[in-house]
Amino acid sequence: MRQNKLIYDSYRIPVPEEFEAVFSHFYFAENNSEITVTKTLLPSFQTIMVFNFGAHAFLISKQKTKIEVGKCIVVGPIKSSFEYCLPPNSSILVANFKNDAFYRFFGKAILSDHFPIHPDEAMEENCFNRLALQLNTIDTAEEKVNHILNFCKPYLNQQDTTSSLLANFKSDTMNPIKSIAEQVKQSERNIQLIHKKHFGFSAKEINRYHRFLKAIELIQHLDFTKEKVNWFDIINKCGYYDQSQLIHDFKHFINLSPKNYLKFQQDICQATSE
Repeated sequence: MRQNKLIYDSYRIPVPEEFEAVFSHFYFAENNSEITVTKTLLPSFQTIMVFNFGAHAFLISKQKTKIEVGKCIVVGPIKSSFEYCLPPNSSILVANFKNDAFYRFFGKAILSDHFPIHPDEAMEENCFNRLALQLNTIDTAEEKVNHILNFCKPYLNQQDTTSSLLANFKSDTMNPIKSIAEQVKQSERNIQLIHKKHFGFSAKEINRYHRFLKAIELIQHLDFTKEKVNWFDIINKCGYYDQSQLIHDFKHFINLSPKNYLKFQQDICQATSE
């Protein structure tokens, strides 16, 4: 829900159907207040491209590394939470690449969320600096998004067949690497390498992330006024070995223990009901 535009405004922008395999969505935020606004970006395992307008925004990792956002940077895949700071008179527009879409643009995947790059460094031509300058002359966020979508069409390569199978694999019980290796008559090691090369992370990493998301969803569906969390039930339903593995995943992805996350959710629910 949009907040008062005179103070701080942020919202998601959906993409047209023809781009749904490329971008999950765009995100726009602007700060017209007199103070710096700090927000937390949760892990998504997506690679993001951030366009900055006005005063320079900052990204801060959980290791407290502070990175200034110039005209445009690329970060990802986002494997753990980090903060972003918007000073007064700043705004950002974020393109969220889906699955192997970044590879389809640049022929490579970004393999670290600690070292953002300028997208021109991943190409043979200096086109994203020009794009950022063009976007600066466009008034609304929606018009900026349309301009980006039109710009990207000539650069977007066809999706690799194996990447398409990996991106669209749907099964909670079958191993995607093994299943697709058998389907395309290749070794499991080769499919693992393709996954890492095209997506920027391994199938093992994304499976771990999905297990964590399932735990989060189970917690969020609890009625905090009536139910006490059965942590062993969550451990069993999500496929964790034990409580220590559950705790490790929470700290890895969002830098909170399960109990602290639960307290955070309870505080939100109580504040909403008041």
